[in-house]
Amino acid sequence: MTARPSAARTNASARPGKVERALRAAPDASLPHSAVDATALARRQRLALTLAREFYSGRRRRARFMSADLFGEPTWDILLDLYVAARENRRVPTTSACIGAHVPPTTALRWLRILEMRGLVEREEDGRDGRRTFVRLTDRGHGVMEAFLGNLADTLLLALGDASSDPRDGIAQDEAAQQTPGVRP
Repeated sequence: MTARPSAARTNASARPGKVERALRAAPDASLPHSAVDATALARRQRLALTLAREFYSGRRRRARFMSADLFGEPTWDILLDLYVAARENRRVPTTSACIGAHVPPTTALRWLRILEMRGLVEREEDGRDGRRTFVRLTDRGHGVMEAFLGNLADTLLLALGDASSDPRDGIAQDEAAQQTPGVRP
């Protein structure tokens, strides 16, 4: 059972701590509802997993080009790591999630607590070892990550398709359409 803080302690400081500021600033994540067929959904999930893996490993590779101390998003690293683990049916011990965040353990634990309070992650006891807990995305957390990554994958596919096409092709098609009677560009 969790003890509730006393009123005196709650009002002891007019200045909220990092956790409270983060909770106040973070919008509630919601999962967009859209109807898609099973093939499109499976494709989108594959793309989302690929993006999550690449984002996570890309953040590590970035240190080859720029100092790692310039960047810090432990919550994003945790969410990416947990998303990939869920899709690969792996359990993630809390200590591994902290290591994967690439920040001091106390910082990672603070962000895990924030994610837990936001309903994006949950901890579960290891049934065999009482000293160990696992952390995983909640259904809501998984849905939000999949929705974001899937949306980003869709956007990137469109943008990359546009960027990789030869602009002269579009000009030639427009000119041909103008010369063909009854065809609108």
